[in-house]
Amino acid sequence: MTTAHDFSFTAIDGTPLPLSQFKGRPVLVVNVASKCGLTPQYEGLVKLYHDKKDGGLVVLGVPSNQFMGQEPGTNEEIATFCSTTFGVDFPLTAKTDVKGDTAHPFYKWIKQELGEPADPLWNFHKLLVGKDGQALQAFDPRMDPLAPEIVQAVDGAL
Repeated sequence: MTTAHDFSFTAIDGTPLPLSQFKGRPVLVVNVASKCGLTPQYEGLVKLYHDKKDGGLVVLGVPSNQFMGQEPGTNEEIATFCSTTFGVDFPLTAKTDVKGDTAHPFYKWIKQELGEPADPLWNFHKLLVGKDGQALQAFDPRMDPLAPEIVQAVDGAL
C-alpha cells in the first residue's frame, strides 16, 4: 500500500527531501506563496510548528506558483523571504506544481486518498498526513493554521 513516505520532494536548497525521513511524525503539508493575501498565515504555521514540534509535528511548506503567479521568486528568494519576514524554520520544498497534470506525485496520491477536498483550491491549502504516512485530512486554504479544527486534528495525529 502506498503512503506519503513513498514520495520525495526536492528541498528548497536543492537537496533530496524524502518524506520517509518523517516516519513516526505527523506532517502538515501546505502549499505556500509569498505574494498572496493569505501569506500572513505563515505566522500561524510557524506558531503551530513551534507549539507542536516537540511532540513530533512537521510542517512542510511547498511553494507553488500555480495560483495567479503569486510565488514568482526563485527558490533562494523564497527561502530568504520566508526566513526574514516570518521566521520560517520548518522545511520548505523547491517550487512545485500541486494541481493538474503536472502536480507532484504526492499531490496526485493524496487526492486519490482523500478525494476533491485534497485538491488544492488556492495557496495555503493544508493536508495532514499521519505518523504512518496515511492521508488523514484536508483543510481549506482560508482556514487559519491555529483554528481549533486543525489543532485538534494535529493533536489527534500526535
